[in-house]
Amino acid sequence: MFSKSVLTTIFAAAAFGVSSIAIADSQPVMADAPLLLAANEMPSGGKVVSSIEAAGYTYMELSSGGKTFWIAAPVMKVKVGDNVHFSDAMVMKNFTSKSLKRTFDTILFVSAASVK
Repeated sequence: MFSKSVLTTIFAAAAFGVSSIAIADSQPVMADAPLLLAANEMPSGGKVVSSIEAAGYTYMELSSGGKTFWIAAPVMKVKVGDNVHFSDAMVMKNFTSKSLKRTFDTILFVSAASVK
């Protein structure tokens, strides 16, 4: 039986038209497949550096531990300087957002995020 987070990943992958996925501690099927990371392998939040709303998502550039990274969460209100917490992230490499006409080297798609 799959856990809720694994099922969420599978459904999210299907929504993005991805035909294969890789789950933490298993061998990836494709180099560009989304990857569900273990909780200790990814950040759980950061400070908002910038944000963009498009196509039902809020894309946020976050800073944590001296590094910046992008997440995409269901639409939410954030402003620069807010501290955002999230969980259940799926990593996408070389993800192209058609609505933003932009490719992200790496982006975390999260099921939920909140301002702390």
